[in-house]
Amino acid sequence: MSSMENQNRTILLLFSWIFMVATMVAASTTIIPVNVGVVVDLDEPSGKMYLSCIEMALSDFYAIHADYKTRLVLNTRNSNGDVVGAAAADLIKNVEVKVILGPVSSMQASFVVNLGEKAHVPIISFSATSPSLTSPRSSFFFRFAQNDLNQVKAISGIVQNFGWRRVVPIYVDNMYGEGVIPFLIDALQDVDAHIPYRSLIHELATDDQIEKELYKLMTMQTRVFIVHMMPNLSSRLFAKAKEMGMMSEGFVWITTNSIGNNLRSMASVLDSMQGLLGVETYIPRTLKLRQFISMWKKQFQQDNPKIIDVELDAFGLRAYDAAFAVAMAVEKVANAGFKFQKRNASSFNSHYGSKLSHALSIINFKGMAGDFNLVDRQLQVSTFKIVNVNGYGPRTVGYWTPENGRVVKRLKSTRNGTKSTSKCDLRPIIWPGESLSVPKGWEIPINIGTKLRIGVPMREGFQEFVKVTNTSTNTVDVTGFSIDVFKAVLEILPYALPYDFVPFAIANGSTYNDLVYQVHDGKFDAVVGDITIRANRSLYVGFTMPYTESGVVMVVPIQDKRTKSAWVFLKPLTWDLWMTTLCFFIFIGFVIWVLEHRINDDFRGSPSHQVGTSFWFSFSTMVFSQREKVVSNLARFVMIIWIFVVLIVTQSYTASLASLLTVQQLQPTITDIDDLLRNRDNVGYMTSSFVYDLLRQKGFHASRLKDYGAMEEIDEALSKGSANGGIAAIVHETPYMKLFVAKYCSKYTMIGPIFKTDGFGFIFPKGSPLIPDVSQAILNLTEGEKIMNIEDEWMKKENNCKDPSTEKFYSNSLGLESFWGLFLIAGVASVFALLIFATSFLHKHKQVLMSSDSRASKWKRIRTIFKIFNEKELSSHTLKSSRHEARIAGAPDHEVNASPNNNWPESPFSYTNQTDATSVFYGEQETPSHGQASPEIVPTFELAAFTNQEMHATPEIAQERV
Repeated sequence: MSSMENQNRTILLLFSWIFMVATMVAASTTIIPVNVGVVVDLDEPSGKMYLSCIEMALSDFYAIHADYKTRLVLNTRNSNGDVVGAAAADLIKNVEVKVILGPVSSMQASFVVNLGEKAHVPIISFSATSPSLTSPRSSFFFRFAQNDLNQVKAISGIVQNFGWRRVVPIYVDNMYGEGVIPFLIDALQDVDAHIPYRSLIHELATDDQIEKELYKLMTMQTRVFIVHMMPNLSSRLFAKAKEMGMMSEGFVWITTNSIGNNLRSMASVLDSMQGLLGVETYIPRTLKLRQFISMWKKQFQQDNPKIIDVELDAFGLRAYDAAFAVAMAVEKVANAGFKFQKRNASSFNSHYGSKLSHALSIINFKGMAGDFNLVDRQLQVSTFKIVNVNGYGPRTVGYWTPENGRVVKRLKSTRNGTKSTSKCDLRPIIWPGESLSVPKGWEIPINIGTKLRIGVPMREGFQEFVKVTNTSTNTVDVTGFSIDVFKAVLEILPYALPYDFVPFAIANGSTYNDLVYQVHDGKFDAVVGDITIRANRSLYVGFTMPYTESGVVMVVPIQDKRTKSAWVFLKPLTWDLWMTTLCFFIFIGFVIWVLEHRINDDFRGSPSHQVGTSFWFSFSTMVFSQREKVVSNLARFVMIIWIFVVLIVTQSYTASLASLLTVQQLQPTITDIDDLLRNRDNVGYMTSSFVYDLLRQKGFHASRLKDYGAMEEIDEALSKGSANGGIAAIVHETPYMKLFVAKYCSKYTMIGPIFKTDGFGFIFPKGSPLIPDVSQAILNLTEGEKIMNIEDEWMKKENNCKDPSTEKFYSNSLGLESFWGLFLIAGVASVFALLIFATSFLHKHKQVLMSSDSRASKWKRIRTIFKIFNEKELSSHTLKSSRHEARIAGAPDHEVNASPNNNWPESPFSYTNQTDATSVFYGEQETPSHGQASPEIVPTFELAAFTNQEMHATPEIAQERV
């Protein structure tokens, strides 16, 4: 029995162990339900679509992860109307949900954020896109949708791509519509686009109210509209726009992704949306996505058989990924040891909510809509697709990403890191009205019978710019330089611009500023005339490029100083040129004396005679009256160069003196505006001109400033002068003063500009799309000849008047810088001739310098060389010719061989110590073997007996000397 008992006991223990293991396994596989709230608008097809995507996401998730402990239990609430807050509160308080998916819109999300923050329940929105929700005020709000801050940059990129300058946003009048508008305005301003008007349409607006608002838009010039509203309201808007003809050629419609993401589900109204551009959230079209869409359509149609034409959009895919992310995060928190069935302690909810929020923040996976990655609880998705509605659906024409910064045809260009610089870098677009040409973005609303009302100033004086006259037919005729320029600009524009001129009187206290404000106030559409571009005016209106010269100048009388200087004959040349010319006269005289005095009797005689002759000869070349002849080739070479230099200098002097004595001595009485301040002179300005403020800022007292309206008044005041109750100068803008000086060119001249301005320009409302087109036309006009013809027609100058803009007052004296080349040539030629002469002379008498007699010092040899240099060169053909002619005439031999002026010393060197002239070379040498010299050896103690002439004389002369 004992063995039987032992066996039974063993079996009992085995069963007990099996039961315990089974119990433990059962406990370990217990499913933990987790309540999750879903807040969507179940009255709309889109709300049911979102709920269907969430349910399919959980089904797919747990089919893949069947071993997970947790299971999300959906608790759905309808957010229709204003009950979204109550619905969320009920889910948090009564159902004790751990996460809320939804609500759909940004406006609804803002209501629920505070509830989630207080209850520490994460709020997840997969469709709220407003940038205002990015505030870090709640650590429990998650946005799994694209931020509109990137969307508005994509829209501004489209506007910039086509160069549109004025845009009108049309948006729903609630928090959803208004939430994105401030960011849209900032983005458009960054690309120089102006918003002249905002069109608000109430979410419950009737068709008549929509039509009234659209009619208002038709009366404006802007033709580029950006629509931001939900699909149901936008369908009515576009249907009414097509009915009113606003979906025709010339109009531009751009929609945000709230419409762009739902274009495929709006097939019934696409006919009224042809040609529009839409911004759509970019979702990569993968095989997994295509399979899911096919499965979803079948499932949704089974669950909702009465709903047709519903397309799965980007928000539905985000809802699918959101459910996936929540399921993953809940499982991670459960693995950390939390037991969800304990819900009675608020501290537990607080701790659990923080852990769940952290788990959601680090979730990272590849979702159905692309990579799922959160930064600061925001989904990092920023690529947009640009679509064009054409035919039966939208067609992709380009993309936008922040890496590229502008719209492009293909995404691969952004991946390569290259930015396109071409304009209209999109695929071909079919615009409203089936037009292929890009709309310019604005039109003059001719269909309602309006024209541009262009104001023109009407005043007395200077009517060459704008002249207004009443015709016999009771109409206004406007002419003038500014008017002709404006008409020429309109001819360049590629489109017609109907207008009417409306005169505005500048009188009785009204000024040009008042005329400018008429455009700002909307009374004029533009202003054409002599309106100066000023910084204070540009705060209210927009200016085109200037079409005239800029600057403020001063006009003063001129005075003639031609007969008031006794030394005017010195002014043609500067002092450095005078001194250089004088030095060269002396230098050339010295050079000619060096080259001529040994062979030319005209340059011999007493020292004073030779000095005087040399200077006389040099200075006489100035009038080409020299009587002395030059006989050496070197001297003739020098004279050829020098006479050419003298000819150029004298002719230039004559011309400069004639100019100084006639025209150029007309000088202004005042050359600096500061002189007017120091002298306390009266200064004039034009009536109603901004120049008065400039002069006051400069320091002029109001009592010294006088206003004038006509040129005749200005002429009379300037003629009187400041001392006689007139003015010393008139200060005004360059175009006016050019006209004034052209009329009184012999009396006044312009000085300056003394102040900077930007010239005359045409005025349009600030941000007007006409400004860039008209400015471009002005540039084209000013680069051609037509504006010169217009200027000549209205501002003709007298033939004897100089252009005041080119009038300069400066010295006409000729300086050395104009002639240094000539003097350099003359100097080089003279030095070259001296070097040749010195080389030849020293070579001819090298036996004196190179004598081997040690008793002769170097100084004595040098003095001997100078003695030889001082004597005549009897072997010269010129001197021999003179003696031969004298012998033929029967003159005695002593007269033939005698020097002229034989009563005077030969040269300045004759005054040296006579002992130097008879220097003794110790030793003996043979006498020269010329002629019949004695064969005996004689001492050489008298060097004078063997001069250079005798050493090289002919045998006949040597015999005579002996």
